[in-house]
Amino acid sequence: MNHSRWKLARERAIAERYVEAPEVEAMRTEIRMAFDLGQAVYDRRTELGVSQSELARRASMTQPQVSKLELGGTVPTLPLLARLAKALDASLNIALDGDTSSVVFTAHAA
Repeated sequence: MNHSRWKLARERAIAERYVEAPEVEAMRTEIRMAFDLGQAVYDRRTELGVSQSELARRASMTQPQVSKLELGGTVPTLPLLARLAKALDASLNIALDGDTSSVVFTAHAA
């Protein structure tokens, strides 16, 4: 389990003990979605054996921007998502359903 998943699991366990205001719950959902995207970028990048610097070059970003994205610290624009998918030689599939989300990069056929 990577750090971001562990942190998210810990936050969920704490949240189950307390009733939170709706705006706090909404913020948690946004954070979880950002982490899911970051994890998907990280998984695909490491699957390709590409460094953050190389991904940054391919997607017209900087290495710190890639790092921040992978850590769930930013919510990218649609054009940036398109550049990431191209740089990762994959299709990006995002499913949003209420408080749940799924983010998957599907590799293009060889």
